[in-house]
This record gives sequence, structure tokens and C-alpha cells, in this order.
Amino acid sequence: MKHKSLCKPWEHRLSRRQWLGGAAGAAAGAFGLGDITSPAFAADLKKKYKQVLFVWLDGGISQLESWDPKPNTEFGGPFRTIPTSIPGVHFSELLPHTAKQMQHLAVVRSLCTQDDAHSSGIERIQRGDPKNRGVVYPYFSAAVTKLLGPNDSGLPPSVWIKPMSGGFIYKDAGFLGPQYGSLAFGDGKPPENLLQHSSVSDQDLLERSQLRTLADKRYSQTHRTGSTEANSFVYDMGLELMQRQDLFDAAKFSPRDVERYGTHDLGRHLLLARRMLEAGVTFVKVNSYGWDSHGDNFNGSLSLVRKFDQPFAAIIEDLAASGMLDNVLVIAMSEFGRTPRVNGHLGRDHWPEAWSLVMAGCGVKRGIVVGSTNDNGTYVNSEPYDIGHMFHTWFNALGINSQKTEYNNNGQPLPIAHEGCHPVKELLA
Repeated sequence: MKHKSLCKPWEHRLSRRQWLGGAAGAAAGAFGLGDITSPAFAADLKKKYKQVLFVWLDGGISQLESWDPKPNTEFGGPFRTIPTSIPGVHFSELLPHTAKQMQHLAVVRSLCTQDDAHSSGIERIQRGDPKNRGVVYPYFSAAVTKLLGPNDSGLPPSVWIKPMSGGFIYKDAGFLGPQYGSLAFGDGKPPENLLQHSSVSDQDLLERSQLRTLADKRYSQTHRTGSTEANSFVYDMGLELMQRQDLFDAAKFSPRDVERYGTHDLGRHLLLARRMLEAGVTFVKVNSYGWDSHGDNFNGSLSLVRKFDQPFAAIIEDLAASGMLDNVLVIAMSEFGRTPRVNGHLGRDHWPEAWSLVMAGCGVKRGIVVGSTNDNGTYVNSEPYDIGHMFHTWFNALGINSQKTEYNNNGQPLPIAHEGCHPVKELLA
């Protein structure tokens, strides 16, 4: 069976940089549009693109030591609360920097997700817990890049900045196909062997690329195109990254920014995330590990929450100051929260029944808290929200109607979010 060889969107795409530098310049001269090439005009164009920053605190941040503190209660722990920039809203004292940014944030304190295992919990949360349709649903990163479509940055649409190893993570894409996987930058470093070898000239590189494109097109005429398109996509992204290695140059960050974000992993990675967003990457995921505090929860939180607080507050402040927060949806969360009850090792165990997350930016109301837990933090005492509610909410914040939009899986229509859930209207601007 033959499959039609289709041109790829990026084969005919003129990047914003090229357009502003070339066609726009000619148009400006011809039609008197002198300000069309100004930095302000370029910045205005960039604002039209929706993006996501997804901060994943792997293992489970304690809501009681962060977003939903319960001081002077049976399970409240030793830390006090502090006021935020919104009167009446308090955070744990471990979040002094983020508390000053509350006017930009939306906190959800009424998550109830029921899965208390790391492996299944991570899968369930990041796929949105869709009903079983006999297919593997995409992670939120793949869903967003598929539904928003390509932008003109030329960079990978989805990147994952994480400690340890990197590489192309195709499994996150589920049934959407490997093209929608994420490119992981291990330890915030570019892919290995990204430098063009000294023995390969620019002309050699161009000719090799053209030969590969012809071979891919011929192969796709008699084979299914999914893997071929993904392979071509990865090569194209690699070629663009070869030209954009400045993105990874830490020397280009100001000393003030390095100090504001912190020199620890999460600080460095969130600073790199800001640069990726500024460069036009659609979805940037940043991982932090070590949050599974079954033992010595309070000393652990003293270290971890503070390390999160500093760079998270800095990136919220920077996105707001630049105007990018209007178009970047920011989410910070884990696979579940921690038990109110403290165990015999002075730790908190897994607790999906009542926990919190924080959002900001694109399509989200600012300076609000939605939902609540009881006095001891053991259960939700408002409407409980599962992860399906959050997926509906996030999609709608990005301008995607989650109750009408469907995936097309080889002719099989599939909902993009759990049909038994709905958007949380209180959160949407």
C-alpha cells in the first residue's frame, strides 16, 4: 500500500527571524512601515504564541510545607506561615520569595487523585487519566505540542530539562507517534556530538541533508510515514540546535540572574528554561528529584522547598516583567502530596486524597486560591478535583476547547481529556 508523501510544515516555514530581517524589511521600505522591524514589533509577534512551563517535583512535595500549611494543628509540623502579596492568603514560611509573587499565581488546594504509587501516579497525572480506550494516551507535553501546532522558532517544540541523562523521549507521545516526543537535555546540556565536525563543510552538511530528505521521501512512498516523519523531524531539530548552541552558554547569563535563580540544579535549569521560552520553544518541562520524604520530612523540606522557592519566584517575576506571562502557562506540581500524619521516621508518606498545585500565566486568573482542605489537612472539604479537571482547565487556558476538540487516531475519534471531568471555571480568566 502506498502512502502519499506530504510536505512537512517546516519545509515551507519562514522563521520569524528571517521574516523580520528580510521580507519585513523590504515591506517596511516599500510601504513606509518603518516600525515593523523594531524590537517592540518582534516582541508583539512573539506574544501571540502560547507556551507552557511545566515544573515537575518528582516524588511529591508536601502541601503542608508549601501551599496549604496548617500551623498549630495536630499534623501541621514545625514551620510557621507567612502572608503573601494577596491579603488573607498564607504560604509556608519556606516560600518567602514565591509569597511575594502571589498576585500572579493561582493555587489549587483541593486535588483528590486517588493513586498513591509513584510509577502509576506519574503516568496517570501526566497523561490526564483518560478512560481506557485501548491506546496509550500522550503526556501533557505531547498533547500541547500536537494541539497547538508548530510555531516558527525552528527549535524542538517540546524539551525536558532534567538531572542526569538526556536524549529523545519518544514514549511520552503515546498514540500520537514519536514525532511528538520530548528532547531531554540531561543536566541542562545540549545533545552529545552537536558540534559540526571540522572535516564537514557547510556545503557538505547541506548536501547530506538534501540527500537524506530525498531518501526519506522515497522510503515514505511505500511505508507508513510516522517513523520517517519523526526521524526527519529529529534531524531538522538537530540542525537548528547546531546553529543555536548559544542557548546553552551559561556565560551569557548575567551574574545577577545566576544569583537570583541559584547555582543548584533547579536554579540553573529554570534559568535555562526561561531562555528556551524566550527562544520560542512551545513546551518546557523542568524536573526536580528527591521529594519523596518518607523520612526526615521537615529537614528535607527545609532544603528542597527553599531551593524551589528561589528560582520559581524568579522565573514568575521575569515572565511577568517581560509580558510573556500573558502567553506562558506555568504549572508546578507532583504526582501526589504527603500525608498529614507524620510517620515513625519523622516523614510524610504518599497522600493523593488532598493536595495542592500552583499555576500562573496564560488564561489563568491571578491572585486566587481555589478549594480547601479541613483543619488538619486530611481531606478536601470543597469540590474535589481530579487530574482530568486540571487537563480540561489547562487546555482551555491555552485556548483549546477541551469538551469539543478530539484527537484523530487513524480514524478513531478520542477525547483529549477525561469526559467525566470539566474545566474549573474559577481558575480561568
